[in-house]
Amino acid sequence: MTVNQLFLYVDPGSGSYLVQAIIAAVLGAMFYFRNIFWRIKAFFFRPKKEDTTGNDPVND
Repeated sequence: MTVNQLFLYVDPGSGSYLVQAIIAAVLGAMFYFRNIFWRIKAFFFRPKKEDTTGNDPVND
C-alpha cells in the first residue's frame, strides 16, 4: 500500500444519518426561500380590490 492511497469507511448508520441531514437541509432551504419569494411577490403584486358597491354588471 502506498502513502497516497486513502481508504475511507462510513458506518451505515452514520452514513444514512448524514444523507438524511443533507436532504433535510436542502428541503428546508427550499421552503424557506419559497416563503421569502412569495412575500416579495405579494408586496409588489397586490391583488385588485373587488367592487363592494353591489353593482355587478354581469348579473344585472
